[in-house]
Amino acid sequence: MRLISWNVNGIRAVEKKGFLEWFHREAPDILCLQETKAEEGQLSDVLKNVPGYRSFWCSAEKKGYSGVAVYSRRDPVSVEYGLGKKEFDSEGRTLVLDYRDFVLFNIYFPNGGAGNKRVPFKMAFYAFFQKKVEELRKAGRHVVICGDVNTAHTEIDLARPRENSKNTGFLPEERAWVTSFLEAGYVDTFRHFCKEPGHYSWWDYKTGARARDVGWRIDYFFVDKGSLPRIRKAFILKDVPGSDHCPVGIDLAI
Repeated sequence: MRLISWNVNGIRAVEKKGFLEWFHREAPDILCLQETKAEEGQLSDVLKNVPGYRSFWCSAEKKGYSGVAVYSRRDPVSVEYGLGKKEFDSEGRTLVLDYRDFVLFNIYFPNGGAGNKRVPFKMAFYAFFQKKVEELRKAGRHVVICGDVNTAHTEIDLARPRENSKNTGFLPEERAWVTSFLEAGYVDTFRHFCKEPGHYSWWDYKTGARARDVGWRIDYFFVDKGSLPRIRKAFILKDVPGSDHCPVGIDLAI
């Protein structure tokens, strides 16, 4: 199975930039989207009904904000819209799909916000999410977690670490959470295969950073360590346009 994750920064905007043409060419088994910024009723029929796929949408209460979606060739056993806590679920950040042999989390993790004001909310979200995943893993389930984590883990995960050491996305407490999550028994699939710097998934629009490749790697696929032997490949599709993020993905043996 090929799984791809992409923060599209507005599904209706990216639809006008060739999203469906790219989707048909790439044809992943599962496509996870973040920051869709739309309610289901605002979507075109061709977006909701891609041939060969079922689609699932989770929107924020605030219009034009956040939101996640999953397109899937396989029918999941069940779908959960959120993590089960209103303060997080009202922002439409999570879809959880049970595929029997693994549970998939598609998550748009919070940004720390201007002046780092939402960092406490972000850290609380991280902690609650980890608690939910640990419950599943302790019950013997395999998990696949993807999405915009909004944190670059180490200095090789962004082009300018020193300049961003006091900015959300690279704060010590944010990076420490990623470290602790991995130490708890999870794997950053891209870093499992690639140890080199210079691989990014997000570039700031305002500064034209993509043309200069001054980026951050903040989009991830994590799996529990027990699932690692089934990961055949992890990749970043850096040349796909349409958003300030690019797609990332894994090939998973079933």
